[in-house]
Amino acid sequence: MVSASRVQDHLCRFLDASPTAWHATSTMTDQLSQAGYQALDERSAWTLSPGGRYMVTRNDTALIAFQLPEKPLEGFSMMGAHTDSPCLRLKANPLIQSDDWLQLGVEVYGGALLAPWFDRDLGLAGRVHVRRSDQTIEGILINTRKPIAVIPSLAIHMDREANKNRTFNAQTQMSPVLWQVGEGRTLDDLIRELLRVQGEGDIECVLGHELCLYDTQPAACIGWDGELVASARLDNLLSCFCATQALCEASPDQAVLLVANDHEEVGSGSASGAEGSFLRDVLSRINESAVGEGGSEGWVRMIQRSFMVSCDNAHALHPNYPEKHDGNHGPKINGGPVIKVNANQRYATNSQTQALFRTACAMAEVPVQEFVTRADMGCGSTIGPITATALGIPVIDVGLPQWAMHSIRETAGAHDPEYLIRALVAFFAAVNDR
Repeated sequence: MVSASRVQDHLCRFLDASPTAWHATSTMTDQLSQAGYQALDERSAWTLSPGGRYMVTRNDTALIAFQLPEKPLEGFSMMGAHTDSPCLRLKANPLIQSDDWLQLGVEVYGGALLAPWFDRDLGLAGRVHVRRSDQTIEGILINTRKPIAVIPSLAIHMDREANKNRTFNAQTQMSPVLWQVGEGRTLDDLIRELLRVQGEGDIECVLGHELCLYDTQPAACIGWDGELVASARLDNLLSCFCATQALCEASPDQAVLLVANDHEEVGSGSASGAEGSFLRDVLSRINESAVGEGGSEGWVRMIQRSFMVSCDNAHALHPNYPEKHDGNHGPKINGGPVIKVNANQRYATNSQTQALFRTACAMAEVPVQEFVTRADMGCGSTIGPITATALGIPVIDVGLPQWAMHSIRETAGAHDPEYLIRALVAFFAAVNDR
């Protein structure tokens, strides 16, 4: 287990390298490759060996990585997370000419907190598909790595009610300013210029794009004693980071699996989302090749011998808004992982799954907390209930406490990531030993 300071350093570098779900998935696969995970292709036949480490991606934004034990496979210790975060995404034809300024038309992706997006140094990143001169079509990740746009606030002199219940119109008031330039520029021109800067030549034309704006301010440990981590996309790249670290630390004799889905922030309904077939497809292929019994009998036994920890951040007790929490369920920053419970199954936690996770935390000497939303407030959800419903697998929902969820810059505890990594590594042992 690496030290807390090393974990914080690695986390900040991971967050800075992952401005979009595509980049996060690429960063995770790079780390897993260094840990001995072999890339598989869903379109090809798989040959899986006992003791093997494998990974597969879908849509370049969802990842499943798994380690097979040397002994016959019975079930998996699974971790689930998601790679996407609320943001502003460019429309298909985003360029807007406004006086002598070129602006970008955007859509709000997920439940973004809009006010913090104003007056930020915004970069642009994502995936484009191009056709090269040899007529091959290729997807390429792009990232400006520098601020290129801003959404300027309206001066308070022109809106004296700005500090009183202000709302924002995403169509008319959230268009970033990109360029002081006359007409004639096209999005194709801008993308080609970005590709040239990245050393990508031989581009005949741009066929499609999925591009997001992001805050270029780097992740940092803040607070008087550095006890906080501030960054964009902590929800839910913090969980992706901890789960990937834990996977790399798994004992070779354990059957472990990580699934990081996309599109959780917009309902999970996609081929790469938790409602899609990705996890079931991968587990079915593992069942056919690595489980002695195979078939439907082997499938049910493998699923019921497995267990999933769904990792997605939790709302920490806010010092300025303590009334927003139930008095008995206010998780504290740097107080350890939070078990998330909801009677209406917005979280998949039950007493059985709690018992196993609490056992793992005790083994790792990690503190554990609980979150239940106020009875007079709505409750969000995660991939946990979706996965439990689709597969019939026992699931617990946990997460690290944070402030400002869905803001362009969020805050979490600097000591909590190490707690969750230790708990997940102990969870592997608890599931394999039960």
